[in-house]
Amino acid sequence: MPSIELKIENSIATITFNRPETFNSFNREMALLLQTTLDNCKTNDEVRAIVLIGSGKAFCAGQDLNEVTSPEQNPGFRKILEEHYNPIVERIRAIEKPIIAAVNGVAAGAGANIALACDIVVATEKASFIQAFSKIGLIPDSAGTFFLPRLVGFQKASALMMLGDKVNAKEAEQLGMLYKVFTHDTFEEEVHRLATQLALMPTKALGLTKRLLNESMTNTLEEQLNMESELQIEAAESEDYQEGVNAFIEKRKPVFKGK
Repeated sequence: MPSIELKIENSIATITFNRPETFNSFNREMALLLQTTLDNCKTNDEVRAIVLIGSGKAFCAGQDLNEVTSPEQNPGFRKILEEHYNPIVERIRAIEKPIIAAVNGVAAGAGANIALACDIVVATEKASFIQAFSKIGLIPDSAGTFFLPRLVGFQKASALMMLGDKVNAKEAEQLGMLYKVFTHDTFEEEVHRLATQLALMPTKALGLTKRLLNESMTNTLEEQLNMESELQIEAAESEDYQEGVNAFIEKRKPVFKGK
């Protein structure tokens, strides 16, 4: 079975981490395949929303330690970061389509931080998040030190990363790490409902919003206002804007095409 599975249906691309026997931990093959799959979703006009989810009981347990402790297979940490995790996070932020992290179980280490890099994070009530790096003498990677402090604040992020506490789904929601928690029984249904809602929305406008949010991390107020002006003009030239206005005037539900 491939370590990454892709299913495209009704404009939704579902990317499944598929190494359940290792709690979907990353090896080199899985990391590179995920990058290729994300690239395919980026260029495929049929795809208007993306879901990342894990098979089995876990979302993703981070790096497969069997790989890094193997004399034959160990790529080395520089290669792991520069060729595996950094490109994955960069792709998640660069794809101008909404990406949902559907955290169906434990999300640890790089797995947790890849989830936090997504646009919308939802979780089953059985999910948990762990900054597990300090447990084995490492530092957080996969942009965890970038996103987590912005989501929960500097003090809380510092404690979670240094102590390696397990955060359950409800606490993660209260801290601002994720959007919503769903019951285990309704999780797949709720994820599909959310992805369907996003796939039917004006994809170009959502993509431009994502670009603005990315730039807001470093822009000054003046730079952000100027960028909003430029991208609002671009959005107003889209077919979806015209459809949205016409639907409002005609008192009907808009039918967006993502153009």
